[in-house]
Amino acid sequence: MTVERHVLEKLLAGDDEASAAALAALRSGATYSVWDTTHPAEQHAGVFARRLQRMRLRGVEPLGLERMVQLLREHGRPVSGGLIDSADQKWTFLLYLTEDGSALVACARLQRWVE
Repeated sequence: MTVERHVLEKLLAGDDEASAAALAALRSGATYSVWDTTHPAEQHAGVFARRLQRMRLRGVEPLGLERMVQLLREHGRPVSGGLIDSADQKWTFLLYLTEDGSALVACARLQRWVE
């Protein structure tokens, strides 16, 4: 699915901290991609619920990941995923859009491990 940068900026103009951080990264030159495929939201929620547990065991609390899992479970319909990589390469933002790409379902920020 092709999503223009200005459209993605509008979709990220929510009131949660992860979306605000993703929007700031995008406006600061971050690269992004949105996948053409869709998958059941519950599938993504399950994967990231397990990843969140493992991260917490290591003392890591990703911004918005718990909320993202909750929102994906509540959404209950297929979603299209995407990534935003900050220009400084410190952060990756996961985002999920509605199947038609017209609305943001959830967003979270993860710290990148760059060697």
